Amino acid sequence: MTTATGRTTPPGTVVAAFVGFLVSCVFAVTSVGVLVGTRDDLVDALRSSGTSMTEEQLQSAATVTQVTFATIAVVIALVQLWLAFKLRSGRNWARVLLTVFTVFQVGSLFVGEGSATLPAYGGAAVAALAVIASYLPASNVYFDTVKRAG
Repeated sequence: MTTATGRTTPPGTVVAAFVGFLVSCVFAVTSVGVLVGTRDDLVDALRSSGTSMTEEQLQSAATVTQVTFATIAVVIALVQLWLAFKLRSGRNWARVLLTVFTVFQVGSLFVGEGSATLPAYGGAAVAALAVIASYLPASNVYFDTVKRAG
């Protein structure tokens, strides 16, 4: 676990968690692509909601909604990516924050009348597995070792 330079190398469980969070980030970005592809569905849903918006207002509302959700998803993916690198370097606080993010990620699947996309489900499942890997015994030893060395 310790290299010739005195640095502690992460065990396979932490590497697996790191890769899992990277994959989850890819799913998040893919989910943004799926969202962009559903513009017409979003406009139709707004139209069928009985709104008195003009066609131009419907198109504008769809654009604002897509840009807002895409921006949020990309920011969350970038934060998750940064946290994944901190996790790999043995920062326990990153493990805790990734756990919290994953709980919210999984919880978001149950909000919004089944509006979650297949990539959203995939990303949440991979993130959940990554969280589990980050708390396995070998991972715990690694985080304790890094904490004591730092």
